Amino acid sequence: MKIYHYKFKEKIYYGILKEENLYPIKGSLFRKFEIEDKKIPIGEVILLPPVKPTKIVAVGANYKDHAMERGRPIPREPLIFLKPPSAVIGSHESIIYPPMTKRVDYEGELAVVIKKRLWNIADDEKLQDCVLGYTCFNDVTARDLQDKDIQFTRAKSFDTFAPMGPCLVTDVDPSRLKIKTFLNGKLRQSSNTHNLIFSVPYLVKFISQIMTLNPGDVIATGTPAGIGPMGSGDRVDVQIEGIGSLSNTVMKIKGERT
Repeated sequence: MKIYHYKFKEKIYYGILKEENLYPIKGSLFRKFEIEDKKIPIGEVILLPPVKPTKIVAVGANYKDHAMERGRPIPREPLIFLKPPSAVIGSHESIIYPPMTKRVDYEGELAVVIKKRLWNIADDEKLQDCVLGYTCFNDVTARDLQDKDIQFTRAKSFDTFAPMGPCLVTDVDPSRLKIKTFLNGKLRQSSNTHNLIFSVPYLVKFISQIMTLNPGDVIATGTPAGIGPMGSGDRVDVQIEGIGSLSNTVMKIKGERT
């Protein structure tokens, strides 16, 4: 099931995609809901980020080939960091190139959306009870600032540095999904989530032992090899099998944002 978050005639909806139409849902996305009969053509809506997380927990160096291209050892346990919810944008929104940096990179990733409040979950907790679904994610990074600062906060936290979308998919197997990233139509990253060092179930349990995960929180599971810089006017597309394509353009702005 593909769930979209969108704006239509100045109103905000969640809706289920059936063929080329969206059917609004009634009730909470994280509990039981009903699907309404009225249909809205998907071409007439403005897509929004699939969820509004209280936090984004991102995982570094979770593909061996990416750890190698960054000169990092293969981690023995997940390397996690946080991205703020203020960085979130949806598909077709612009990634803003900050004047503070001279290199901004794409990092295509599979993202996990949490279904319910989780803390220190048990070993026998079923993944489908913990996870609402999956979406595409771009862990946009100011690479020169990451290398300069060593730690990740500044480099990963600029506004617009957490594109996600285009939708939330509830019924894919996160262990074997093809993931590709294109820059201006040219393939830059190509891998499969079976190459993850730490699997989705392991990450959910591990992170829940550290912090409470709330409904709608996002875990970005890491990027494969092939990261690279983006410039003003470039378009980056993160495609994941069974989910779709997250598409964003890069732009520089003059003066203050309004």
